[in-house]
Amino acid sequence: MSLLGNILWIIFGGLFTCVEYLVAGISLCCTIIGIPWGLQAFKLGILSLLPFGSEVVDTPASDGALPLVANIVWLVVWGWGIALTHLLFAGLCGITVIGIPFALQHWKLAKLALWPFGKDIRDRS
Repeated sequence: MSLLGNILWIIFGGLFTCVEYLVAGISLCCTIIGIPWGLQAFKLGILSLLPFGSEVVDTPASDGALPLVANIVWLVVWGWGIALTHLLFAGLCGITVIGIPFALQHWKLAKLALWPFGKDIRDRS
């Protein structure tokens, strides 16, 4: 079921948000200081391409000061814009009954786009 969901997801905004994350990741990795944020963007880009069958969990090191500072920088500079894209797609997908599962995935990704450090992506299987 997750394979069919992921195929339909690509049509309903997954490809656009994946490209958005990958462009952000490439531009961030061009600088030395932006590499940690670029790696997070790549991780989120992979999740935004194939979200069905994956879950987001907290990592053991998510309570430190370094993830907090990194999340604040991410939120101010990039996170809010990407989260708005996910919320826009969630609103568009949520209009129909068929699009509600896709809207819920966009909602999950919008929350993750605001605060990605200290989170890990795992397969549900």
